[in-house]
Amino acid sequence: MTAKTICFLFSLDSAWADRIARNLPDHLTVRPFSERLQLESALERQSLQVVLMDLRGDHALDEVRHVHTRWPTAIVIAFGTPGSDPFLAAEELNLFAVEDLNVDRHRLLALVHRALAYLQTQQESRVLRMELERVTREFAAAKAGTVMAEAPVGTAATRRFPFSLHKFDDVNAMLESLAEGVADILMVSRVGIFCRSRDSETYSLRAGLRCLDDAKHLTYEPGDELVRWLERNAHMVYRPHLDHIHAAAARLLLLQTLDVLGAEVIIPLHSSDRLLGWMFIGHRATGLPFERAQLERLMLIAEQVSTTLENAILYEELTVQKTLAETLLQSLPVGIVAVDAEGVVRWYSAAAAGILGLPAGQAMQKPIENLGSRLADVVRRSLQGEPPPSPPLMWTDAHSKKTIAVIALRLTNAQLCLGSVALLQDMTAQVALKAKEEQLERTVFWAELAASLSHEISNPLVTIQTFAQLLPERYQEEEFRCDFSRIVTAEVQRLNSIITQINEFAHPPNLTMTTVALGALLQTSTEKVLPEAVRGNVKVEIQVDPQAPALRGDARALAEALGYLLTNSREALEGRADGRITVTARPARGLNGEPQVEITVADNGPGIPPALRDRVFSPFCTTKPRGLGLGLSIVKRTVTDHGGRVHLETGSTGTGIALLLPAATADRLAQPAREGSLGPAKSA
Repeated sequence: MTAKTICFLFSLDSAWADRIARNLPDHLTVRPFSERLQLESALERQSLQVVLMDLRGDHALDEVRHVHTRWPTAIVIAFGTPGSDPFLAAEELNLFAVEDLNVDRHRLLALVHRALAYLQTQQESRVLRMELERVTREFAAAKAGTVMAEAPVGTAATRRFPFSLHKFDDVNAMLESLAEGVADILMVSRVGIFCRSRDSETYSLRAGLRCLDDAKHLTYEPGDELVRWLERNAHMVYRPHLDHIHAAAARLLLLQTLDVLGAEVIIPLHSSDRLLGWMFIGHRATGLPFERAQLERLMLIAEQVSTTLENAILYEELTVQKTLAETLLQSLPVGIVAVDAEGVVRWYSAAAAGILGLPAGQAMQKPIENLGSRLADVVRRSLQGEPPPSPPLMWTDAHSKKTIAVIALRLTNAQLCLGSVALLQDMTAQVALKAKEEQLERTVFWAELAASLSHEISNPLVTIQTFAQLLPERYQEEEFRCDFSRIVTAEVQRLNSIITQINEFAHPPNLTMTTVALGALLQTSTEKVLPEAVRGNVKVEIQVDPQAPALRGDARALAEALGYLLTNSREALEGRADGRITVTARPARGLNGEPQVEITVADNGPGIPPALRDRVFSPFCTTKPRGLGLGLSIVKRTVTDHGGRVHLETGSTGTGIALLLPAATADRLAQPAREGSLGPAKSA
């Protein structure tokens, strides 16, 4: 057990000193010196140290000789130019070592490690001598029949600590005030306080009065021997009473610590569960030793210092946490209004003030009703335990014309209501943007509808007009009359089909939910669209997993959706000799784990062109020369109305469209609402 190892480094060349210091072991505390008096002053306090000395400079050799002679316990390593007079003279002094100024790092480390090992040996010898001296004194006292009596117990001072202990705004300033107060009340020459900072586990000198430079540079880690000893023993260390400590190694550790601090007393500062630090006290101003009554008074003062220090550290941590929390909450774009259990506003962010148009002075410490009846109603319902509505409530403020969305959350602790917090968001810009997007969608929808109708209707009308113009001239021709009747009737039916398709798209019939068997649904839809007579080279395969559950849906609407998918696959395979359409059904799981059925229609066609993949489910999107392109839009709307999802996979090897539909055991089986007027299809 040793005190913190310090290595003294003496040189007039700061660059050389920096290089040597960087190459020394990390666990060493290096103290550089460039003045002779500073080095000697440090050696007066700590002579049992490793000293590295530069032989260059005037009188440098004399200083090496003086240190070696005056402090023989110091381990001196000199550095110079090999072969020079100072180098040769230093070798004759019987120093621990004399080395080249440009010594490499590995040799330097090996040399310093040997010096530290020798230092450890010297310290162990000193421990043994101290132990022998203590045993000798005890033996002599026992032989003489005397007992070392303690000083008579005096009355401990009970007067109150004479300075303020409750101002924690500046912890460092408070600690300085504590040090000055202790020095004043005890009339001592030196006081210092070692403790940890808020963001570090390292102990360092944070306040002091007339402390030595050595103490100012010391730092202690939680695992250092001194820290561990103070944690284990938790009692005052007084230099004249060191003999009462039986472990010689501990006595040496404490003696060296007292020396380096220039102290007579070290008092640990404890909280309820940890070591906060320690306070050290120098000599009394009178030069006399401390009496027992003064030591007891010092212990009482140390207890107050410990309490004050613990409160200051807690206050510092809470202040930082509070500042971070307030900064975070104030920087959020969402307005925050927090109330207590009685509905009184306790927190009101700047964003909330901007949204509601009410300054904090008119909101804080006031009932929530001061912020408006609608917000108050939401918060009061939350205080009563009602769950927040989904989606959040939204309204337009009559005064500010802002659209505000609010959600309130109840704050509880072990079923005890602490209050509620309301989150406010200004939705004005989002609502305006959504309105513009909807207007743009409607504009695009009507433009595409007009273009599609113009294309689809113009061809039948041209045909009808042509036959109508030729009718007066060729009415007598029986063949012409037959063609006229057949072609005009077909074109009129085509026009009627277009009108019917648009009408059904705009006004779909209500769904009738029943239990739908998968096998029958797939077989019926396939036979209707792809009967054996028209399949040609296209091979159709239906695969139904036996574990797939039944569907709960509208059989007609689902069959129509599958019909559109099968029609698209058949048209994509025209002209291919190896066309293949696969219709599969298997069990699946939804986003929340609910049971679903996945129906997939896949083909091995050329795939959907990349330019159309992002809008393939939009109305009027088609690559066919004829048709409105409403098929996939109707498919997506049907699946959405059933509470399902559509997934598309396409590439050069084919296209597969999967319909994910709730099974008959799912909860989402309510009758869906329908749009009553023509408009763009809603996305899932």
